[in-house]
Amino acid sequence: MSDQSFFLSRRSLLVSWPLLMAPSLAAGEPAVQQAGGAPAGAGGLGESFPTQNQDLVKEMVTVAHGNVARVKELVGRHQTLAKAAYDWGFGDWESALGAASHVGNREIAEFLLANGARPSIFSAAMLGQLDVVKAFAAASSGVQRIKGPHSITLLRHAMAGGAQAKPVVEYLTQLGGADERPTEMPLTEADRTAVIGAYPFGAAAADRMEIALVRDSLQISRPGHVGRAMTHLGGLEFYPAGAENVRIRFEKAAANVTLSIHDPDVVVKAAKASGA
Repeated sequence: MSDQSFFLSRRSLLVSWPLLMAPSLAAGEPAVQQAGGAPAGAGGLGESFPTQNQDLVKEMVTVAHGNVARVKELVGRHQTLAKAAYDWGFGDWESALGAASHVGNREIAEFLLANGARPSIFSAAMLGQLDVVKAFAAASSGVQRIKGPHSITLLRHAMAGGAQAKPVVEYLTQLGGADERPTEMPLTEADRTAVIGAYPFGAAAADRMEIALVRDSLQISRPGHVGRAMTHLGGLEFYPAGAENVRIRFEKAAANVTLSIHDPDVVVKAAKASGA
């Protein structure tokens, strides 16, 4: 697979899955809700106030991938949503500007910046701001190796910027280290089949981790949360997208398969449910 086809398929995946998962607020619906769903003003501000409603923050980051009209509507209601950031799982933080940047949506990125979003080396790379990227590299050695949301590299952000970001692509290519990605090790069909299933770790219905095959990629999720693609490092050890230091390990025994999540200590350990 060429670098270009990898980038386009990766981009399509990252654009589509959040739009399917995030809630959509109808026009005219109150933008702030109480805990339990009651609108603000109908009996209180809700337990989360004064922090912003997390469903709204999640939607803001989601639509910043490509829904210009909704971005403008949300920022029109709450300008501070231009700075919104959401943790998709395992510390894979993505800001609204970060979302627009890795998919190359210049219009949304510029709108967010005009409304108070905090610029970064990733937004600068996509927007073709070569002097800014060079200043980052001069001020912090090796900064080009830092990954953006979902583990997307700095060079891929610049590539998303198209012709206007071509000088940044050329600079980062010459600089080196801006597109480092771990080699994904092959996984046998038997191992893939063995790890797929549910891994309960508590009594509640949501107390389980689920491993599923989505678009030919293994994903880990917990009920009510967005699935995270996993990269196989070898030996049934993986890391989830956007969290290169987290490790998800599987151990196969004669009777069952055990999952453990390390961050860096063990935070979850569970056996695969029988029949899963």
